[in-house]
Amino acid sequence: MELSDAPKFSPYISAEKEKEEFTPQAVVLGVIISAGMCAAMLYIGLRLGMTICASIPAAVISMGILRGILRKGTILENNIVQTIGSAGESLAAGALFTMPALLMAGVWSDFDYWTVTNVTLLGGILGVMFMIPLRRSLILETKEVTYPEGVACAEVLKAGEKKGTGALLLLIGGILGAGAKFALAFIPKALETLTLPIVFSKRIFTSFAIEFSLAGLGVGYIVGPNIAVLVLLGGAIAWYVAIPLYLSFNPELTAQLSKVTSDKLNEEMLGILGKVFGKVRYLGVGAMVVGGLWSVFRMRTGIAKALKSLAGRITPSSVEPLKTIKRTDQDLPMKFIILGAVICILGIYILYGNTLHSYSTAVIPTLAMFIAGFFFVAVSSYITGLVGSSNNPVSGMTICTILFTFALLWLFGISGKTGITALLIVAGVVCSAAATAGDISQDLKTGYLVGASPKRQQVGQIIGVVAGAFIIAPVLSSLHQAYKIGEGGSLSAPQASMFRSLAEGLMMPKEGGSGIPWNIVLIGAIMAIGIGIADEFLRKANSKFRLHIMPLAVGLYLPLRLGVIIFIGGLLSILHTLLMKKKDEKEKEWLKQLGVLLASGMVAGEALAGIAVAGIYIALKMSPPEGGIHWYPGVVFIAAAAVLLLSTKTFITKKDSERE
Repeated sequence: MELSDAPKFSPYISAEKEKEEFTPQAVVLGVIISAGMCAAMLYIGLRLGMTICASIPAAVISMGILRGILRKGTILENNIVQTIGSAGESLAAGALFTMPALLMAGVWSDFDYWTVTNVTLLGGILGVMFMIPLRRSLILETKEVTYPEGVACAEVLKAGEKKGTGALLLLIGGILGAGAKFALAFIPKALETLTLPIVFSKRIFTSFAIEFSLAGLGVGYIVGPNIAVLVLLGGAIAWYVAIPLYLSFNPELTAQLSKVTSDKLNEEMLGILGKVFGKVRYLGVGAMVVGGLWSVFRMRTGIAKALKSLAGRITPSSVEPLKTIKRTDQDLPMKFIILGAVICILGIYILYGNTLHSYSTAVIPTLAMFIAGFFFVAVSSYITGLVGSSNNPVSGMTICTILFTFALLWLFGISGKTGITALLIVAGVVCSAAATAGDISQDLKTGYLVGASPKRQQVGQIIGVVAGAFIIAPVLSSLHQAYKIGEGGSLSAPQASMFRSLAEGLMMPKEGGSGIPWNIVLIGAIMAIGIGIADEFLRKANSKFRLHIMPLAVGLYLPLRLGVIIFIGGLLSILHTLLMKKKDEKEKEWLKQLGVLLASGMVAGEALAGIAVAGIYIALKMSPPEGGIHWYPGVVFIAAAAVLLLSTKTFITKKDSERE
């Protein structure tokens, strides 16, 4: 469909009207939010294996400050703030999925500041440059991509013109999340995780665990019951099916357990069960590989459309002079886009050359990055329009990138530690580009609906990327020092652990990789294929419940305690919906949105408090407390959060009830 044939649409602020938009106060506030969201999502992603879209929380914070405190600010300024602010969250996803893998693989002893910064900075900007030519096709012309989070954010911005309770709920959720984290970190003998044995015939069979994490509860509420159930299902398969089966085929481990027969868990038992879980979690690796490839295959038609559009828009002859285009349809000039992309690619080539100590070797990963980056920016921009940023399978795209890059490196005989480094840095750049492209796609949809200027949003996204990129390495380093990232640490970093294992297994097969049990990986892949086929039947039956592979794979890889708390959040989401049955659709939508804002506050509050606690541990040379016995503080905080989430109606003000 040509642009001229598109249905007529009137944005909230018409193209003819000029309102304050790209102001100093909006930029400064956006930069602060971007840095804060980036830091918070690094902690949450490393701990829970997933992040949440930051656009709506950033918009609400902006409205609370600009309109609530400063008593000024336009809807377009608030939109610029959320565009800049949400960039930090998307960049965090690109970093936390890949950069810790270099530490786990032994390439680094600590996070290399300039490598992490350049990977995320150049990857993020490249994602923006590659996505801009897709804007008209995806946002204006392609009907099947709706960008649900972008639409929801636009509604929040419109509602903010009348003020309301969103900022208050974010603040309440943030205080509760932060308070719970500080309390459980410093109350003597308080448990952050409750672990209970499951006993058969007076012998430990396996265990049940729950983490008292308001962030996990909030994430479960936000992603909804379907995803939450799948994450728990993955954990249940790992702990209650795979671990017993693995023990039955490994009598030496069963013998070790029998020597410490008891109906109470102890460190030795937990160590044995942890060792077994360290093997069976590779079911998740196989499932993630299949899930990533499955996502790409399922979206093949849309991907072809996106790539065709990108190829068509990137020629200078297709670009109209800016003077003839309305304010609400102006992108950054094509010359700027091409120049920016070329500078990023050259910068990435120099980065690879310095990191690999060979500029000739650097040609191969640079080529791999360019091809994969170009492809997956289009993929991410399209898929985000269907399922939203929070459900965008960026990790699956990164798996495909690793496999593609490995094939190129293998052809040129590059392997070992050099190959691992090249694989993971290419993955980092592409992951950052894909995540950023998905975020700006949602933001541009929001801007389209409220009447923003696309080129100003595009500049804002670049500013947000810069603001986030320069803090990622020190935040990762601090979190590693305080909690330890990876196996044996408090921050499991499931995707990064998986990418490390995949890179080592591919690049050092003769050394056994890192001891990868390829038979278990294969079983996980076969299981994922079966799940994918079952999901196809559910899709054709128009079932509300779907068997998405990626969240189930994440559940297989995450510790069970996190799957349980995420599941409880999903249950609260269902219960909240049931409590709203007698209300009209408009009120239901608003109450649900209030719940999402409260949950977002809990996620951000715990994450920022977690970073602050890390700083305290480092400054006082402390370690996370061990030997806790008191479970009731955690239960009290979870119960308080549940009550708040189920009673959002009490926060509705007169102004809220007058919403149009």
